[in-house]
Amino acid sequence: MATDLSRIDSVVSTLARDSTYMTFEAIPSALADGAERAGLHGVRLYLGDRQQRTLNEVTGDSRGAGLDGERLRVDGTVAGLAFIQTRVVRVGWEPRFWVPIMNGSERLGVLYVHRADHLDEEPLYRLAAIAGLLVVDKRPSSDSYARLIRTRPMSVAAEMQWTLMPPNTFATDRVTLSATTEPAYDNAGDSFDYAVSGDIAHMALFDAMGHDNAAGLLANLTVGAFRNERRRGTELSELPAGVEEILTEDFVRSRFTTGIMAELDTASGEFRWVNCGHLPPVLLRKGDRVITLECEPTHPLGMNFGVPVTVCHAQLQPGDRVLMHTDGVTEARDSRGEEFGIDRFVDFIVRHEADGLPVPETLRRLVQAVLAHHDGQLEDDATVLFCEWHGR
Repeated sequence: MATDLSRIDSVVSTLARDSTYMTFEAIPSALADGAERAGLHGVRLYLGDRQQRTLNEVTGDSRGAGLDGERLRVDGTVAGLAFIQTRVVRVGWEPRFWVPIMNGSERLGVLYVHRADHLDEEPLYRLAAIAGLLVVDKRPSSDSYARLIRTRPMSVAAEMQWTLMPPNTFATDRVTLSATTEPAYDNAGDSFDYAVSGDIAHMALFDAMGHDNAAGLLANLTVGAFRNERRRGTELSELPAGVEEILTEDFVRSRFTTGIMAELDTASGEFRWVNCGHLPPVLLRKGDRVITLECEPTHPLGMNFGVPVTVCHAQLQPGDRVLMHTDGVTEARDSRGEEFGIDRFVDFIVRHEADGLPVPETLRRLVQAVLAHHDGQLEDDATVLFCEWHGR
């Protein structure tokens, strides 16, 4: 085993050194060549699409870096099982493997290893780790990556949103933050943001008025203003005023944004939030307790009505989950006019978490359930932001 690990560590070091001038298109061949030297043969790289429904092979060819590559479904395939459960899956009795590629707790895709000279999984995980680092390092500057993970054209508003928002999932030993939004290719007004600074996890969910490019501009401006104020060290109680000053300067109360801005002290579990004309967060506690986090709301951002801002507090217990969502989740209607509803929304999260699925997988399936309820076509953006406190 020591020999196997020393070989893969040498390959990882070489890939890290060579990555300085590596392009996104060069990643699959560099991985395959390096893996051969470590006794991992026939390595192929697959990345999840924007909605995490397919795993698309990266070949390095064509404008999308996927010419002649396979496209595998996440649901119902062995590759998808490795992606869903974030674990190595062996194929039959042969030393063939599917290996999840992660960026921290963000699921990126999978590696396929056609033959391994050993059965130890640690070299597989180490190769997948450097693959994830390479993808994350090169994707911001690559149009090929953007094309590869799309299955259809994207609106300008959605283009702005996805460029602005952080990765869908982030986790430490104290907190997990995860989010999802639909429609992935036509999102206009929904957005989310989060950041961790010391013991404090900052987060926000916004729903900008409208379903056009102007809504996308408003959502981008709202998140930008929120980040700017937050990074200045503005207190939570003053954040709405700081964001609103920017919005009223540019939109003169012709448009508005509702939202939740929140902070979690990851050392103590104290959750603080302000409600700007938005739906209240929901707290899920072990024992299937569901608590609506009511808080006296201020007015929607951009209206400048002068309603006082109330900072509300809740003491979380280890394992508590806070859900923030936009109305597109609960108000999606089926052909009979029945809403998806808050009860079905909460029950879905509880049941799927009980199955032991990773949080991103639960949210992925939630979006599919909401879409199915609405016959595959949402009339409003639907976004969920999930926060779980693990304790000290």
